[in-house]
Amino acid sequence: MDKVIFFDTTLRDGEQAAGGTLNIQEKLEIAHQLEKLGVDVIEAGFPVTSPGDFEAVRLIARDIRQPSICVLTHANLKAVDDSWDAVKGAANPRIHIVLSSSDIHLFYQLRKSRDEIMEMSRSTVAHARKYTDNIEFSAMDASRTAPEFIYQLLKAVIDAGATTVNVPDTVGYAMPPQFGDLIDGVFKNVPNIDRAVVSVHCHNDLGLAVANTLEAVKRGARQVEGTINGIGERAGNAALEEIVMGIKTRSDYFNLTTTIDTTQIYRTSRLVSDLTGFPVQLNKAIVGGNAFRHSSGLHVDGMIKNAVNYEIMDPKSVGVPSSSLVLGKTSGRHAFKERLAELGYSLNDENLARAFAAFKELADKKKDITDRDIESLVAEERRTISEEYHLDRVQVTCGDQGLPMAGVRLTGPGGKTIIEGAALGAGPVDAVYKAINLCVKVPNSLSEYSVKSVTQGLDAIGEVLIRIESDGVIYTGRGAGTDIIVSSAKAYINALNRLLTAKKQKAV
Repeated sequence: MDKVIFFDTTLRDGEQAAGGTLNIQEKLEIAHQLEKLGVDVIEAGFPVTSPGDFEAVRLIARDIRQPSICVLTHANLKAVDDSWDAVKGAANPRIHIVLSSSDIHLFYQLRKSRDEIMEMSRSTVAHARKYTDNIEFSAMDASRTAPEFIYQLLKAVIDAGATTVNVPDTVGYAMPPQFGDLIDGVFKNVPNIDRAVVSVHCHNDLGLAVANTLEAVKRGARQVEGTINGIGERAGNAALEEIVMGIKTRSDYFNLTTTIDTTQIYRTSRLVSDLTGFPVQLNKAIVGGNAFRHSSGLHVDGMIKNAVNYEIMDPKSVGVPSSSLVLGKTSGRHAFKERLAELGYSLNDENLARAFAAFKELADKKKDITDRDIESLVAEERRTISEEYHLDRVQVTCGDQGLPMAGVRLTGPGGKTIIEGAALGAGPVDAVYKAINLCVKVPNSLSEYSVKSVTQGLDAIGEVLIRIESDGVIYTGRGAGTDIIVSSAKAYINALNRLLTAKKQKAV
């Protein structure tokens, strides 16, 4: 069977989603999990865009040894040089050059002719070849480009040294048969195509990213690009987990193989969701909360008789925990550690001690603690590891006959400074946020606030997600706990810490 190469761009295109900013350590944590997942290529970032991105790529290239580490760069000689400096420490570095090809982009954005685009493409690929022979070229907006120009452009860059050529549906415009025909055309009309791997990178503006990708694979493409949970620009990218399970579940149709360890899919999805702040919708294929739940009487009856009646995949095959074992306040450290392992978490002694202490504190408030509670708890502890400001205490007074008032105490940089503030507000959450603003004087505006229950019951953990905007950039924050006001304060502090970290990285 042919092998499909999986190219993950969660750390580059995925982070471009509004509010999806990650710090260096979060990127490194995701990269390690992608290595466990078994992806072939990790696009670690766009190093010429910021010092922080450069440093993240450098660290990932140094630490991650199995997948090829890739950097995206403009079709510019200096950008290629700078990008190579970031990725050269990788075991198998890749330079990925991108340049628009459609007449729409050439006329309205780049103001260049096709001949100029051809020369820029050839020259930058040839220049990159001085550093490595692992070079990818992407003809941006290929699905809206005249096919004849795509053929000419791909032939030229392969002659110049490109070993992977990417045909992107950059704005999610193509229909599956149409996109498949374009891939067919590449194989039939690019005479040196046998010297390169054909890749596809599809966006989800019309909800067809995965369908277009799978159609391209059926027509001969052997590298697919996408992100975990489908996050990315606008409506996002093709969701890698859906492509993987499409190929695996319908092996009778595709007759293809991959290096992906599918049992790591659920864990990877949860990690990306926790760190980016983008929740996974309940009805999301493969990793959504309802993906393997059954409600209809007819469906439940069929499941009882044989799961194959209504499940085309075994939940265990994608790493969904096999049970919902309930823990409580009498559960010991060993039972807690074992359940963490079953859920895919491997914590060092220090983090395990912190998580277990938080578990015991939660167990005093809740009778039964489920898998989702534990996942939320671990995610909450992770968010407190590298904080500029930490919420030490919050107190609120409110009611229908009184003025909502909040007082907060924070520990500042280094954990030594104590900062206190109090404020009135339109409601308890507004009062808390105003009090925090008195302590952390960073101009921002709240653009989104939402609350959801992690589990069922009156004692359920409530999870708050907020987005704040500063200087045109959106930062996401999350907080969880049995007290929704405290969770709201944690979420705001989390967003502010992300904002402050991003500003520090830009200032380096």
